[in-house]
Amino acid sequence: MPSLISGGWHRGERAMHREARNPHFENPTSDGLPMPYAVRVMHSQLLALGTLDDQGRPWTTIWGGERGFARPVAEGVLGIRSAVDKEYDPVYGAFWKSPDSKVSSEPDEEGIIRPEGGKMMSALSIDLETRDRVKLAGRLIAGGDMPGPDSEVQLAMAIMESLGNCPKYINKKALEPIVPRPELIPTDPDGILPPEAIALIEKADMFFLSSTNGDSMDTNHRGGPRGFIRVLRNDEGGVELVYPEYSGNRLYQSLGNLKVNPLIGLVIPDYDTSDALYLTGDSTILLGKEAAALLPRSNMAVKITVSASHLVKASLPFRGTPNEPSPYNPPVRYLLSERAPALASTDRPDISATLVSREVLTPTIAVFTFKLETTNPRDMPQWQPGHHITMGFETELSNGYAHMNDRDPQSLNDDYVRTFTVSSPPNSLSSKDLFQITARLHGPVTKFLWRHNPVSPLDISVMGFGGKDAFHLPTSTSAAKESVFVAGGVGITPLLAQAKAVLDASVPLTLLWTLRGEDLPLAIHTFDKIPGLAERSTIFATGSLASGEIKKLIEKISERGATVEERRINTRDFEGVMGSGKKFYLCTGASLLATLRGWLESEDVVWEDFGY
Repeated sequence: MPSLISGGWHRGERAMHREARNPHFENPTSDGLPMPYAVRVMHSQLLALGTLDDQGRPWTTIWGGERGFARPVAEGVLGIRSAVDKEYDPVYGAFWKSPDSKVSSEPDEEGIIRPEGGKMMSALSIDLETRDRVKLAGRLIAGGDMPGPDSEVQLAMAIMESLGNCPKYINKKALEPIVPRPELIPTDPDGILPPEAIALIEKADMFFLSSTNGDSMDTNHRGGPRGFIRVLRNDEGGVELVYPEYSGNRLYQSLGNLKVNPLIGLVIPDYDTSDALYLTGDSTILLGKEAAALLPRSNMAVKITVSASHLVKASLPFRGTPNEPSPYNPPVRYLLSERAPALASTDRPDISATLVSREVLTPTIAVFTFKLETTNPRDMPQWQPGHHITMGFETELSNGYAHMNDRDPQSLNDDYVRTFTVSSPPNSLSSKDLFQITARLHGPVTKFLWRHNPVSPLDISVMGFGGKDAFHLPTSTSAAKESVFVAGGVGITPLLAQAKAVLDASVPLTLLWTLRGEDLPLAIHTFDKIPGLAERSTIFATGSLASGEIKKLIEKISERGATVEERRINTRDFEGVMGSGKKFYLCTGASLLATLRGWLESEDVVWEDFGY
């Protein structure tokens, strides 16, 4: 909201709109508290509150737990009554314990105090069952403790501005009110977050934040899949968190509302236990390559440098149980440091890949050949067998700005950046600047590649090559362990670029490969391209296998020397290889991967999850 001023956009908002290239539109913020917003607030269960402490640092908390705890009590005035952690809640402390909370008089007979001029505050009303939320900004004009054992507080907030918000990224919860029983977790003298705090961050799918430029405040929420907040640093040198701004280049209401790099206060709740992690510090808004340098596949991210924090058990006045996750949630975006470093920099717009040819192997699997192009041949990127390439398709596929799209919610998060395993060994094609990917038809990018006519020029931006060193198969007979590669469908791709070198070095290799009947031509193509691999392979053919065409495919695979089992893979297939000092490489879908890891729990196992 625009800095407690009427109309227009705040300077920080305008800066963010320019950076994000958003279309111009009028500010939707309303003066005061219009009745439709007042009704929505009254029917919400929670209110996130933000204010400044006596050092000017923003903090955030969450009060409520049941509908009706906050309601209009006069025109433009919101009354709030809630159980509160009066020992460690930083917002409660800033309201009534900090030296700048001056009062014009002693508490009246009802225990109410009235700060001089009204203390600046902001709030976010949120209903976790309906995904409704309303942003509020104003001042604390009265409040105080309620008598009795329930740790209740009441306050009155004069609403100067309000704004109804969209329901994206809100994960539904069923709530129940409780009485806080706070217990402070000891703080490390160096400010390092304790293990309990890290565990809370890793499971969090939502947090609340308040930002300020010193003259105004804004409170909002951020949500996503569990783990969307990443710990960038947690040591004697400092604590840093980072999270992706999913709005990306569609941003219009974010931290830029107040200042490009505002002070920020967070509360990260644990709905299971009512624990709360309170944080305050500075924020840095990262755009484009700066965001991708920390969180690959992110166009916008926010880094938080924590200056103070405390973790309080049972601090919140509610508990919650998970319900429906937001359909807009994208997958977790991991830190670049949590993945293998890219071999080519992500800020190299002069490197592209031109589609040369497409060979369709099955109804849903094809091989695409690309040629690398660069303005400076000395900068031509290199890759190792088993590495992946990350490419950006936004120019070809993005439809531009859209605020909501309930028919296809994931399209609003899609930056059209995709990662594919390179399935050709380096220098194995007619030119060293050629490479291949073997991909399954799935999603807008592969659909685009499937239908594009290779005769028409298609240049795709290349963001880099990378891969896990641990997923490189040994190519020396002196290696300590034999290799067993377990693949599901196109999970064979990391092996395609490595198998020839392994076989040429006479290194022992076993391949266990599950394939649907209609995808068996991929096995024939692979065995024809890599002589000697079929004799090391067992194919597990699944799905419909009764047709004469599928039977012929199975015969062709057997003729090439592979064993074919017309069934799913099971634990018996590992009896001869488990406990024999072998190393297992797993590259399958999530469900089979989880099953295999259970079967091979005591073995030496590495896996590829494709969560780039």
